[in-house]
Formats: sequence, C-alpha cells, structure tokens
Amino acid sequence: MSWRHCSSCRADIDFGMIHWRCSVSTCNSKRTGLFFCSVSCWEAHLPSAHHREAWAVEERAPSQSQWQAEQADQAEKSERRAAVAIAREPEPERPLRRTISPTKNEAGQELPRDVLVVVSKLKNYVKARAGMKTSDTVIPVLSDELRKICDRAVRIATERGRKTILDRDVRDALKD
Repeated sequence: MSWRHCSSCRADIDFGMIHWRCSVSTCNSKRTGLFFCSVSCWEAHLPSAHHREAWAVEERAPSQSQWQAEQADQAEKSERRAAVAIAREPEPERPLRRTISPTKNEAGQELPRDVLVVVSKLKNYVKARAGMKTSDTVIPVLSDELRKICDRAVRIATERGRKTILDRDVRDALKD
C-alpha cells in the first residue's frame, strides 16, 4: 500500500518516502494536491501550470501510523461538523412576497417585465452601506415596487395635465 501517487508519472510514493511539492499554493490546495516522486516529474507540470516563479519543495511522506491518525482525525472532524449541522434548527421558511403588477396597459398592449435596477450597483450600495449581501430574489420585488411607483407617478402627471413625469410626481406617488 502506498501513501500517494506521483501527479506526473503515477509512480507510488510510499510512506516515509521523500517526495516533492510545488511551491505555488494553488498546486498544494486540498482540491489540487500535487505530489511528485522526483524533481523531473515536478518540472513536467510547469509548462501547463504557467507559474511566474516556482520551485520544488522537498518533503517526507508521513509514516503509515501518522497517516492513519490524520485520517481518523479528519473523519472525526467531519462527523462533528455533520452533527452540528443536524443539531442546528432550520430557519423558518418565509413566504416569498411577490407582487404582481398588471401585465397589460389600458390599450391591451403587453408591458415589459424587465429588471428596472442595475443589479450590480444595488448590490454594491448595500454592501458599502451595511456590509450585507443582497439576494437575487430582491431584484424582481424591487422592480415590481418601482413599477407601482411609476404607475402612480404617471397617474399624477396625467391628472396635472402633463405628459412628462417630474420629480415631484414621483415624490407625491411615494406619499400615496
């Protein structure tokens, strides 16, 4: 039984054996985890890795007993995480409040249902203002509310005999 296999030539890296790892952190992440049996195998990964600066770091594989202890420790941590996740109370489901604005105008023409806000600008504002993230489910609700405000502003401008919505029409629409 071997500890790992060389990421280049697939040769066995036995317990307690000297092996090489890449000095670049992305090559050493848990997800990637590259191990090499020789410096020449490490050099073979460089053309595809496109590192600006890298070197081979010599390491010694753990003994079989050390490795088994590490595996048992990781399994115990996973079990604890799973137990904590099960023990947590699930958040109560909140009903998603979606407002439905009319889909046709007075003439029977289909109204656009486009998003009325610049999503990235809104998310950046909320992040800068309160350090919070914004769910994507906020965008349609906010767009529906903007449509309602615009509809009221159109009604107010029409009542005042204008064909142009002004800022005061929007302010008055917000008071309604």
